[in-house]
Amino acid sequence: MPDSTSSHPPGDRPDATETPGLPARIPSSSAELASLKIRLHKSLRQFPDFPQPGILFEDILPLFSDLTLHEALIRALDLHIRDHFSQGHRPDVLVGLEARAFLFGPSLALRFGSGFVPVRKHGKLPGPTETVSYEKEYGEDLFQIQADAIKPGQQVLVVDDIIATGGSAAAAGTLVRKLGGILLGYVFILELDFLKGRDKLDAPVYTLLSSQEDSPSKS
Repeated sequence: MPDSTSSHPPGDRPDATETPGLPARIPSSSAELASLKIRLHKSLRQFPDFPQPGILFEDILPLFSDLTLHEALIRALDLHIRDHFSQGHRPDVLVGLEARAFLFGPSLALRFGSGFVPVRKHGKLPGPTETVSYEKEYGEDLFQIQADAIKPGQQVLVVDDIIATGGSAAAAGTLVRKLGGILLGYVFILELDFLKGRDKLDAPVYTLLSSQEDSPSKS
């Protein structure tokens, strides 16, 4: 008779993953996250030559037009963040970049009991602001944050939909530090790996999905 293993326990002893009279153990959070990632990735769309020739545009909007996908996205991001941050290092504030981070940032912040702070383009926020310039794929722009939005010492995560060249996320990180926040890291739904945007960021980078890997013809 072959030796017993964890996957094939002896017949006279119950499986260690089960309790008599109860259902089998609920799948681990890592297994759940892996399943959610597959489902979400299949729901993305790509549009070539948008917004200009040579660009392959990654469309995340289907993740919000379907209720179950929207719920799956928030659950996946929740698990993804909890996997990487201990209880004592959970964010006090989530900072979201204009504009697609506004679609999921507030909902995600609620999961952690955190505040949500928007970073917007120049001239869109009232009151005193901090400003920083950054380079993006198609030129240069300015980002602003309200000057009292983050308290000194608060722990902050920057969230956005996609990391491409990394310029806009780096600018948001600069704004967080200008206000005295402690930058825990950056979280993105999707990463365009070949653009190496994470190399511009000076805090840990966590991405849920990746796409267009090693595709130098796509920019």
